[in-house]
Amino acid sequence: MRGVGGVRWRRIASQVGRSVAVWAVSTVTMLVLAALLPDFQLQSADGDSATRIAVAAACGAGAFGILSAVVWPLLVRLLLLVPALVLGLLVFFLNGSLLLLALRINPSGRGEAAPETAVIVAAVMSAVASATGAALAVRDDETYRRRLHRLATRDRRAHPPCPPAPGLLCVQLDGVGHDVLVDAVRKGLMPTVGRWLSGGDGPQPTSAGDRTPPADGTPRPAVGRVRSSHRLTPWRTDWSSQTGASQLGILHGSTFDVPAFRWYEKDRGEVMVCNRPTSAAELQRRAILHTGDGGLLTVDGASRGNLFSGGAGEQALVLSIAARRRSPANRSRAGYFAYFCDPAGAVRTALSFVAEVAREIGQSTRARLRGQRPRVGRGGLYPFVRAFATVVERDVVVAAVMGDMLAGRTAVYADLVAYDEVAHHSGPRSRDAEKVLRRLDRSLALLERVAEHAPRPYRIVVLSDHGQSPGETFRARYGLTLGDLVRAGCGLPVPRRAQRTRSGAEARAAVRAALRRPVEEKVDHHRPSRRSEPIVLASGNLGLISFPDVPHRMTKEEIDARHPALLTTLANHPGIGFLLVRSEEHGGVVLGAHGAEIPLAELDDEPGPLARFGPGAADAVRRTHSFPHTADIMVNSAYDPADGEVLAFEEQIGSHGGLGGAQSHPFLLSPRELSAPAGDGEELTGAEHIHRVLRRWLSELDGPQVPLTPDVEEERAA
Repeated sequence: MRGVGGVRWRRIASQVGRSVAVWAVSTVTMLVLAALLPDFQLQSADGDSATRIAVAAACGAGAFGILSAVVWPLLVRLLLLVPALVLGLLVFFLNGSLLLLALRINPSGRGEAAPETAVIVAAVMSAVASATGAALAVRDDETYRRRLHRLATRDRRAHPPCPPAPGLLCVQLDGVGHDVLVDAVRKGLMPTVGRWLSGGDGPQPTSAGDRTPPADGTPRPAVGRVRSSHRLTPWRTDWSSQTGASQLGILHGSTFDVPAFRWYEKDRGEVMVCNRPTSAAELQRRAILHTGDGGLLTVDGASRGNLFSGGAGEQALVLSIAARRRSPANRSRAGYFAYFCDPAGAVRTALSFVAEVAREIGQSTRARLRGQRPRVGRGGLYPFVRAFATVVERDVVVAAVMGDMLAGRTAVYADLVAYDEVAHHSGPRSRDAEKVLRRLDRSLALLERVAEHAPRPYRIVVLSDHGQSPGETFRARYGLTLGDLVRAGCGLPVPRRAQRTRSGAEARAAVRAALRRPVEEKVDHHRPSRRSEPIVLASGNLGLISFPDVPHRMTKEEIDARHPALLTTLANHPGIGFLLVRSEEHGGVVLGAHGAEIPLAELDDEPGPLARFGPGAADAVRRTHSFPHTADIMVNSAYDPADGEVLAFEEQIGSHGGLGGAQSHPFLLSPRELSAPAGDGEELTGAEHIHRVLRRWLSELDGPQVPLTPDVEEERAA
């Protein structure tokens, strides 16, 4: 009881302190406005001392604050019947009227303002008071949680009572690999996750005699500590290790025919991009047709911040519905409008947004001054893109999830993209990315506390869709892009900057050798039409080459006949790991350096071009080969197992999308109340497997809730 009382008194003291601080800032604001505006006075005509003017300002600010807190909510309720345009105009005049009333009842007897000036003063003071209060509460998640709890409790009366069975909350930490999560827990960057895994109050070191981690990668609880509440399990993605494929598989149970993040479809003459609304909607439609099922969240589900809906009835910030026309089906009370209509949340997020922009500018400037390598450009609009991903998207999604939990929804899936965005430009293990992990952990802690007030218990599952592999860009290493290399291999003109590089010279020499022509400046004087030129697309360290003028997927024999040096140039380049092409003789072949050519039927993880890419690489390549829209040439960059680095074909120093390193190894963090995600000796492979696991858990939660006996509990824990 003493601890509860202490928390209550600290809470009261914190609220009083914030109120006093807001009052002080409002007083100073009123003094400044009185000095700047001639029609706003805080002293008598004969003049007053500085002390009396300060007292008048303090009394006026206090009276205005009390009226705003007590009278304003009543006025807003009355004005809900007024048309929006008229209400927007009345707000300013009513706010000014409150200021005039505050000056009239000012206990000091001082203060007056012209009506038009009162409107300006009231608007400035309201903005300053709101910004100050929000700034003081920016890091006070408990205050934020209590406010949303009051809102949800008020709205819950409109919803039918939810069943007593636990709900399932899945939070996706976009791009956080299994190794990054384990390392963050070890460093104490994610204390909430560490507490779940250790069973104590935070991450605890293992004993001296027990330092070997379990096979599933879960950190062992310290000796004598309480049994951990969650288990950590790694899983392996398909070849296309990116959010589009993984999230489509997790939510809709199908990754079929998603060969990359972006690819060219010859039958439609269109480039598909997973984060384009029209493409996302089409991919979701295809997945539903392929599986015959609406998705993981079809029954009383909510989808927040995702590329796809999962069949959820409640959707906010879901890309696949962004292309539709405005309709009741794609409007959600938990979207941007529902969040920003609350002034406190809007100001809180706006202040954090500005701080994040400043933080990114400072961090990128410091990296540039230190000559940090590898490094990519972080100017232009990127600081604002980063701030949106790390602040706005996070706040809106977390608020929506909190509302879902307090409304008692059965299944919720939410994606937090902050880490993925920062890691692309700063590096997966950079200090910038580690700071984002700290804030994501605070979001998890906030959701955990909100679950205590939910009308039903929740099982919180945290997972990722892929990891990220570090490494410099292909262009930074070799001075030319994959597109430049392809053009050189086809004998097409390349930019001057690429011609002057060593790789460009080697590519031109390979073309001349293949064509058996003498060394000359121009290999081919014929300029082909733009339609016959190859389309080169990049998805992290995965490249896709398509010839749009050929309606079918070209074979190796056709490519060699058309561009004799292309495949040899690509396969022998030091920045290329391997190629996948269709073959008339073998169905499909993997090409590597020094003439390596392995039919898919004979392909194995070892030996050969795929040996360094680890177990499962051969199966992933074979599966992608079976897709209808696989590119004419699939290119995977080189990978160095010693340092885990790949070469991104995009301007990213933390990349994903292909094979190689941590990008293919995300994680699944699940409560021990749920059955183990995989059996003994079984490996979680592919997003479709994760979908089946989540479906099984939903079925378990919806079934009879029978208390486990100690024997059964021990058997499940084994």
